[in-house]
Amino acid sequence: MIAATVGQIFLRTYNELFEKNLSAKEFFDKVYFEYFFNHPKYMQWVTNSPFVQMKSSQKVHLLQPEERIEKLENLHQKVSKGERDASIAIGFPAAEEKEFATTSGLVTDIEFQLKDEDMYLSWIGGGLGIGVAGGYSIFFNKPEILIKLYEGWKIYRKYLNDPTLQNLRGNQINTWNGQWLNFAYGKGKRFGDDFDFARLHSQNVFSVNNKVIEINTINWCELFFNISNQFSSQIFNGYIYSLGQTNKTLGFYPFYFPQAKRIIDYYKILFGEKAAFDDRQKYELLFGLHIKRACELGSIGLQALEPKELRKYYGKDSNLRLAKPQIFQKKGESEEDYMTRKNNAEQKDYENIIIFRTYKTWLIAMITKNKEESLKYTAEVAEALHEHREGSTRTDRKNLIQSELLAAKSKKPFLDALTTLIKDVDESKLEMFKSLRDKVHLMSAEDFGYFVVLLKFDYAYAERERNI
Repeated sequence: MIAATVGQIFLRTYNELFEKNLSAKEFFDKVYFEYFFNHPKYMQWVTNSPFVQMKSSQKVHLLQPEERIEKLENLHQKVSKGERDASIAIGFPAAEEKEFATTSGLVTDIEFQLKDEDMYLSWIGGGLGIGVAGGYSIFFNKPEILIKLYEGWKIYRKYLNDPTLQNLRGNQINTWNGQWLNFAYGKGKRFGDDFDFARLHSQNVFSVNNKVIEINTINWCELFFNISNQFSSQIFNGYIYSLGQTNKTLGFYPFYFPQAKRIIDYYKILFGEKAAFDDRQKYELLFGLHIKRACELGSIGLQALEPKELRKYYGKDSNLRLAKPQIFQKKGESEEDYMTRKNNAEQKDYENIIIFRTYKTWLIAMITKNKEESLKYTAEVAEALHEHREGSTRTDRKNLIQSELLAAKSKKPFLDALTTLIKDVDESKLEMFKSLRDKVHLMSAEDFGYFVVLLKFDYAYAERERNI
C-alpha cells in the first residue's frame, strides 16, 4: 500500500507538471511499461509477475515486441480479475491458498477496498524506491524528489539501450535511483544532454569489470548530505523497507536534513571553505551507522551520522597518534620507487587528517551545550596538556594524561586524574584546568563521552604539530 500511495502522489504531480490527465493504468501503459519492460533489458525485476513468467524457450532479452505486449496484457487480465498479490502489486503479500507465505510482510486481516488503479499505482511507486547500502530502500513522498527520480528513468534506459554498454546490468532501478538522486542533488553536479557514462563512472556510480557493469549502491549518509543541499531547512518522513526473498519493513522515520547542514557549517568554520569543498566526498563516506542501526535511534539525523569507526576510541586507544610520516630515501632505492613510497605515505597521511576532521566535526556538533565555545576549547586544553607534559622529563605526567585522563570512561576517573594533574600545574594554566573541572562536572554523561574523545583527538593532533 505504501508503494501505491507514493505512486499516487507522483502521478498527481506528474499530471499537474506536464498538464496531463492520465489515469494510473494509462501512465503505466504509455510511460512506465515503455521505460521499464518494453526493451530487451528490463529496468525492474518483480518476482512471479507476468513480465518475468517465461514460456518454454523464452528469454527476456530475446522477447519480440509482440511477446512483451502479451505479458503486459497478462498483467491487465490478472488485475481485472481481482488478483491482489505480490506478483500483481508491488509490496503486497505473496499469494497462498490458505495463508500468506513467509516471504510476506505487513500482512493484516483488515479488508481494504482496493481498486484496479491501486495496483498500477503500486508499480509506479515501486519504480521510485531509493536503494541504499545495507539492502534497504527508501520511499519519500516529496513531490520534488519523485519528479527528480522520474527524470532519472530516461537516463538509466538510455544506458541500458546503449550498444557500447552491452555489459550493463538491468533490473537495478532502485540502486540507480539512489545514485541518480545523489548525483542530481550534489553541489556543483549538473546533467546535460551530452552527459556521458564516463563522467558517472569517474564519480563511482558504476563498477566495471570484464564481465559486467553494475551500479554501485549509495551509502545513505552520502545521499542524506546531498539531499540536504536541496532541502536544507526541511524535515520530512521516509519509509525504509526491503523487498526480496523476505519482505522487511523498518517503518517511517523523520529525516532531519538541517542537521546535515550543521555538520557542513562546522566543518567550514573549523577547517575552511575550501577544505570543506575539496574533502566533501571523502568525509561524507566516513559518516553514518548502518541504516538498520540508524533506524533504531528513532530518527535519521545527527546521531545517526556517527562516523563508522569512532566507537573504538571511547575509553581506550588513548595513545592515539597522528604523526606526519617521515620518508627518507633508502640506500640503493631508485628515485622512482622512493617517490612512489613517499606519495603513498602522503596520501595516507591526508586520509588520516580527513578522518580526524570528520570525527572532530561530528563530536563538536553532538556536544549539546555551548557549541560555539567548544569549537576551539578542546584544542586549547590539548595544547595546555602538552605544555604541562613537557614541563617534566619524567614520564609520570605523560602517563597520567594518556592512561588516566584521556582514557576515562566516565566523569569520576577523569576528575580524579584532573585533580592529580592540577597539584603541580603551572600557575598560568591553573585557571584553565579549574574551568575544565567545572565544565566536566556539569556535563551530562553523554556529552562527557563526546567531549573526552574530542579532547583525545585534539591532543593527538597537537602532538603531530609539535613533531613537525
